[in-house]
Amino acid sequence: MLRFLIRRIAFGVLVMWVVATAVFVLYFVAPHNVAQTLAGRQATAQTIDLIAHRLGLDRPILSQYGSYLWRLLHGDLGYSYVNNEPVSTIIKQDLPITASVAIGGAVLWLLIGVVSGVFAATHPRTPADRAVTGFALLFYSMPTFLLGELCLLFLFYRLHLAGVHFFPGSGYVPLTENAGQWFVHLILPWVTIALVTAATYSRLTRGAMLDVLGEDYIRTARSKGIAERRVVYRHALRSALTPVVTQFGIDLGTLLGGIIVTETVFGLPGLGQQIYNSISREDLPVIIGLVLLASAFIVAANIVVDLLYAVLDPRVPLS
Repeated sequence: MLRFLIRRIAFGVLVMWVVATAVFVLYFVAPHNVAQTLAGRQATAQTIDLIAHRLGLDRPILSQYGSYLWRLLHGDLGYSYVNNEPVSTIIKQDLPITASVAIGGAVLWLLIGVVSGVFAATHPRTPADRAVTGFALLFYSMPTFLLGELCLLFLFYRLHLAGVHFFPGSGYVPLTENAGQWFVHLILPWVTIALVTAATYSRLTRGAMLDVLGEDYIRTARSKGIAERRVVYRHALRSALTPVVTQFGIDLGTLLGGIIVTETVFGLPGLGQQIYNSISREDLPVIIGLVLLASAFIVAANIVVDLLYAVLDPRVPLS
């Protein structure tokens, strides 16, 4: 296990180095005037000269590349000259919001998707199975922004007209400030993300469970008189979760990199909103920092997923 973990971490470090190198080439080598590009459209000549001096853009490319990697290793993601603050500070401010939305939505979609998928697989070709499949197809086909707007229309606007002021339409309250308001402000974003994403997990779980329930060891367990609930949830579901875990690692890593549509619809000032604003204002230092952060999340999620394979299914070799 330890050797496998070391290999996977080493491979993850290699991937991050490739991504960081690609970012350096794209933003520090390819542009004609790197300082102007990093400074943004509103930068003055004095600001451009300051950036060129601070980043050592007058030095050879290899020297610039070495300094760039050294800054990354020390957590220095650059400086936003549009916001006049370090990129790391911006990310620290916005990351808790995106993490709250992503993790809460992930728990909800995983619960809905797995439970509905198991229910459909244990009742194959019945009206219940068709209903679960139909709802999964409906939400899978629905754009996130449309479902978010529908949630705002019926659960916020209509309820407010009726005198029910439970769901806020936008904004965010930090968990450390007021846990109750934090929860209430995130219910609609969680539901929006969960319903759209749970459809994939429902179909994945159903397909995997149908395959596993036909295996010889499941028939053997049933012939021994083991309770059906234990056969389904202890034996079958554990093996069927492998594709679910794979998809979960990818989705969660991507979500933590920024939920642009959901955060825009519900007015949440997280990484998704920051990505949108940075692209609109051509704030390249922030874009670079967020690209590297999203890559790190995806690499970390894949390492965790590989480790979970062996926990869920001992037949999967760690190699």
